[in-house]
Amino acid sequence: MTTASAQCPAAGPAACPATSAMPTAPKAQAVPAKAAVPVAVYAKLVACTFLWGGTFIAGRIASAALPVTVAATVRFAIAAVLLLLVAWRLEGGLPRLSRAQVLATALLGLSGIFLYNLCFFGAMTHIPAGRAALFIALNPIVTALAAAVVLRERLTALRWGGIGLAFLGAAIVITRGDPLGALHDISQSLGVGELLMLGAISCWAAYTLIGKAALKGLSPIAATTYAALWGLFFLTISSARQLGVIEWTAVGWQVWASLFYLGAFGTVFGFIWWYEGVKAIGASRAAVFNNLVPVFGVSLAALVLGEPVLASMVAGGVLVAAGVTLTNMVSPPAPPTK
Repeated sequence: MTTASAQCPAAGPAACPATSAMPTAPKAQAVPAKAAVPVAVYAKLVACTFLWGGTFIAGRIASAALPVTVAATVRFAIAAVLLLLVAWRLEGGLPRLSRAQVLATALLGLSGIFLYNLCFFGAMTHIPAGRAALFIALNPIVTALAAAVVLRERLTALRWGGIGLAFLGAAIVITRGDPLGALHDISQSLGVGELLMLGAISCWAAYTLIGKAALKGLSPIAATTYAALWGLFFLTISSARQLGVIEWTAVGWQVWASLFYLGAFGTVFGFIWWYEGVKAIGASRAAVFNNLVPVFGVSLAALVLGEPVLASMVAGGVLVAAGVTLTNMVSPPAPPTK
């Protein structure tokens, strides 16, 4: 998932450092301010969220057949190779890092790749894919709260309203439509899988804040590639014993296809298409497209895995999406004080 705080697809949708600015064109060749955005840009953003929605189905399949650490290791072995090829093709390779950047990318790999994926694959072994996908919609909300606490970023009344609305929707999803009943026995609603998904969201918020504070001077491709390499390093250490005892010839093609999907489509292709959209329409407008991720996740889980779609999931998901949209809206600047 991965690394990022505009939203970075190294491990899933989240906010990433802004992409490097494009060279300013001469005045004679300047593009009009209201130039139409190509339809292909929006199509790629929708396709990107579709791919990310599919990661929950692929994660469910992979986690049912392989240990959590092994599934995550194979996913990022595939992703790291492809990201290295992308970095070489688009940017001529990876830049040399300063000591501060080494530490920053290591922390990104630890939080957004290693810990996030342990929580993600762990949750997939306990709860349905569609239910997990709805939790991911809380990523921007938790990140906004963390930024307010850690970075002292101010939250407007509009954003506080969005946060409250999103958490109400999450409560409906988590408690399966009975938040008041859950107060009497929270264990019926909040099990191991739900706690792991909340852990994954917290890891992604940490990843996002680290990326905002420490990745100056690195392009998104370079930052994500280094984070993926660090994450792969940590994952390989944690799964070393299990990697040697698994009967790889007995692993079915569905599992291999799921792992390749997670590494190639859920990480690399999603990342490229996402940043094409960010460059074209800006991070704030692109962030709204993340509301489609749980929609696709729930829909694909129903179609592919036959998981039921509960009324509480629909109602709660709509409230979460509305809350995330409000939280990402830009409020008009306050009048200057005298």
